[in-house]
Amino acid sequence: MSVLLKLTNVAVYADKTCLLEPMSLTLHQGEPLTILGQTGSGKSLLAQAIMGLLPENLTVSGDVEVFGRTMTIDERKALWGRDLVMLPQEPWNSLDPLMKGVDQVQEVYKFVREKTDEESLSLAENDLQHVGLADNGHKRPGELSGGMAQRLAIAAATAGGAHVILADEPTKGLDVSRRDGIVSLLQTRSTLGSLLTITHDVAVARQLGGLLLVMKEGRLVEQGEASQVLDYPKDDYTRELIAAEPSAWTDIAPSVRKDSAENILVADKVSVKRGGRTLFDDLSFSIKKGEVVGVVGDSGCGKSSLGDALLNFLPVASGSITRFDKTAKPYQWLKLYQDPPSAFSASVTLGKLLDDLINLHGIDRARIAPLMDRLSLPKVILERNCLGVSGGELQRFAILRALLLDPVFLFADEPTSRLDPITAKEVTALLVELASEAGCAVLLVSHDPALVQKTCHQVITL
Repeated sequence: MSVLLKLTNVAVYADKTCLLEPMSLTLHQGEPLTILGQTGSGKSLLAQAIMGLLPENLTVSGDVEVFGRTMTIDERKALWGRDLVMLPQEPWNSLDPLMKGVDQVQEVYKFVREKTDEESLSLAENDLQHVGLADNGHKRPGELSGGMAQRLAIAAATAGGAHVILADEPTKGLDVSRRDGIVSLLQTRSTLGSLLTITHDVAVARQLGGLLLVMKEGRLVEQGEASQVLDYPKDDYTRELIAAEPSAWTDIAPSVRKDSAENILVADKVSVKRGGRTLFDDLSFSIKKGEVVGVVGDSGCGKSSLGDALLNFLPVASGSITRFDKTAKPYQWLKLYQDPPSAFSASVTLGKLLDDLINLHGIDRARIAPLMDRLSLPKVILERNCLGVSGGELQRFAILRALLLDPVFLFADEPTSRLDPITAKEVTALLVELASEAGCAVLLVSHDPALVQKTCHQVITL
């Protein structure tokens, strides 16, 4: 069995601070390797080090061997697309916002695989069919849901036929049926090479099989065959990770307080259309202060569009939405975005963004440190911009920023899709506590029915 990728004592540093302790691993042809771990554990740093994509302020040591030869960063970059490919955690970072989806896949076949225009188009349409986007190839990324954009990014990235695929959280934000389909697609695309997958999803790790590495806080804590590690974990952290899956949670939604029982929002026979298609019709419900309402459904069914309509970001085709809290400021009706980078500027540090928020709204700075502790956010991230932190850290920072504004209504669009089960449970519990303590209504969108059932007072299924 030939070795496609070999790492020897690869470590990542920020100045003299070690972010990723020296790691060694070997990726064999036809044998999947999965890295499972908490948000911010260094999983994505490892993938970026392999590809040569680390931010300029970070350095890497150790050797990266590809196809039997130790290569420099520039040599590895020359392999991108045709031999070595990475699926980034955020689909928006790999898609052209101005191009139709089918064109983005087609050009990979044309320029990387050197197919004719006709062949490229046929192959691209076939790929979109496989990922459930046959009817959406004419749309640009901004017209797609987060899950649909993720599937488009995977189709485009794997179209080049690379022998080594690095997939960074490829199933985040997808419902179970789509998740299983993406895993199957990646396995098919990597049959002639191999697949290195980074995930916080225990179910995905189990489905992929092969060799499993478990990481925590930049170090390797356990490794072995996936079934052996997941069925008989030896490390306390691995056991904690498995036990934190939503299906194992106890119900955490408190009763709505009697003094906060009045409605904050009522939707009456609402219909929403997008791109000429009716997403849902004749939908009626009410949300009370302090209530957590869950929204579930397949990717692309209109979950995010419903939240946008409630915040008046998207017009309704028919029906009405009434908001009752007239004393709240406009910025207290908030949205936590499914893709955190879309809510942040990369031109300044996260600390600067907090300073701007504090100055604009007169927020007590003393509130920041306790909230960062509750969200497990290290102080050092305030010195970085949104591109210098993990997706999970950025999502938790987005929650921090929202909580500082004392929202009366919070539309949380897949707020835990980038988080490992342990952190997801803590963050979800924090959102439920917010609803209970502050009388804030929360609309919680999730692809995980178990999470919604355990945390919400009522559930809307689209």
